[in-house]
Amino acid sequence: MGKGLRRLVACSGAVLLAACANQSAPPTTPPPTTQPSREAFVDTLEERTFRFFWDTANPANGLVPDRWPDPPFSSVAAVGFGLGAYPVGVERGYVTRDEARARTLATLRFLWNAPQGPGATGVAGYRGFYYHFLDMNTGLRFKTVELSTIDTALLMAGVLTVQEYFDQDQPQEREIRSLADSLYRRVDWAWMQDPSGLVSMGWNPENGRLTSAYEGYDEAMILYLLALGSPTHPVEATAWPAFTSTYPWKEFYGQTHVNFAPLFGHQYSQIWVDFRGIQDAFMRGKGIDYFENSRRATLAQQSYAADNPGGWVGYGANVWGLTASDGPVGATLVVDGRSRTFHTYWARGADATAIRDDGTIAPTAAGGSVAFAPDIALEALQTMRRSYGDNLFGQYGFYDAFNPTLRGNEQVSAGHIVPGVGWFDDQYLGIDQGPIVLMLENYRSGLIWDLLRTNPYIVRGLCRAGFTGGWIEGRCG
Repeated sequence: MGKGLRRLVACSGAVLLAACANQSAPPTTPPPTTQPSREAFVDTLEERTFRFFWDTANPANGLVPDRWPDPPFSSVAAVGFGLGAYPVGVERGYVTRDEARARTLATLRFLWNAPQGPGATGVAGYRGFYYHFLDMNTGLRFKTVELSTIDTALLMAGVLTVQEYFDQDQPQEREIRSLADSLYRRVDWAWMQDPSGLVSMGWNPENGRLTSAYEGYDEAMILYLLALGSPTHPVEATAWPAFTSTYPWKEFYGQTHVNFAPLFGHQYSQIWVDFRGIQDAFMRGKGIDYFENSRRATLAQQSYAADNPGGWVGYGANVWGLTASDGPVGATLVVDGRSRTFHTYWARGADATAIRDDGTIAPTAAGGSVAFAPDIALEALQTMRRSYGDNLFGQYGFYDAFNPTLRGNEQVSAGHIVPGVGWFDDQYLGIDQGPIVLMLENYRSGLIWDLLRTNPYIVRGLCRAGFTGGWIEGRCG
């Protein structure tokens, strides 16, 4: 019996996630509801979203497409989300352990053997990092994309998840653990650290290291923790205070928190790391933890949508969610007598530092926040499905985005308009599907959090970043 299965057996029934995770953790997440319609909805949403990763990945190399049904290339971050989803599939009975083991092993073998080097072509990565996008079949660099630190970090988070999950004493699972360990240890995080202490966003063979670096607050917490936790190529301890030194602590719609406008920045790192009850120096000074910070960001976005200062159609307390997503068109159009600027793919968001809103809502914004604010997030998801039906909800769950303001004969460059209803995307994006399936499972069982709480590299990274309290207490040595 694997760690995940043991945990689900122990935590079955209506119990607090915090209690399952650790008796000392704060009970910030209520038990799953027993309302039959909501349970059925969650079951359907989780399985359909899981199937995106299982069905669309290349079974020969495990690479997951950036999007479907028009997959131009693989996203290495989506591969990481896929690896994280396979244990969920086993625990929920969507696939067998044998099937998930085989898919995981094919993925890790490919990643380990894919060529690495400084050349511009014929390689998948360099110094343990991987290019942002890879060819779906060859696994080699797609065009001239960058070697990406955050996408490699999300990939490695998935790699460490399967390292913990496949814990049986048998040849294939031993190989999974060994490959996962080798992949993580190969990443030369120190090579990407700037003199300022910050970690660069990437590198390319044409121009070298990118001048932009990740500074707080954003999705890069997981990047910094993995870089700090490495036993082979760690960054200097200056990385974390450099990252947190620029945090914007502000109030937005009655919620005081570290602001970051798109919700994915509050979700990506917390998919993997259980921040409930543990604090770094910054959060100790504010008297909250990062989990509470993300809860406040979620509530603020709901309140923003209910207020709807931009006057967008369809917004409300149960229809909300701004994050990076597809969009209808990059153009300024006159809609209902008003000039409006719309975007295609864009990092939408709303907080005290920025309003980036064109009326486009992404269901992943609510789906990735289910663990933080389950009542409002699940109500939003159910309302969206009830209101828009098959226009928004299909084979793999929610399509990436929709915009009820565009409901006439406007010209769009992606998706389609249903007259009188709105614009709807026809794509699923791997990096938006991942937060839905993994955060639903964290809400229901804490599976991903529980697995990575046992990982020594995650623990070491948190300790080097100065986290104390809760489940990390006494583990930093």
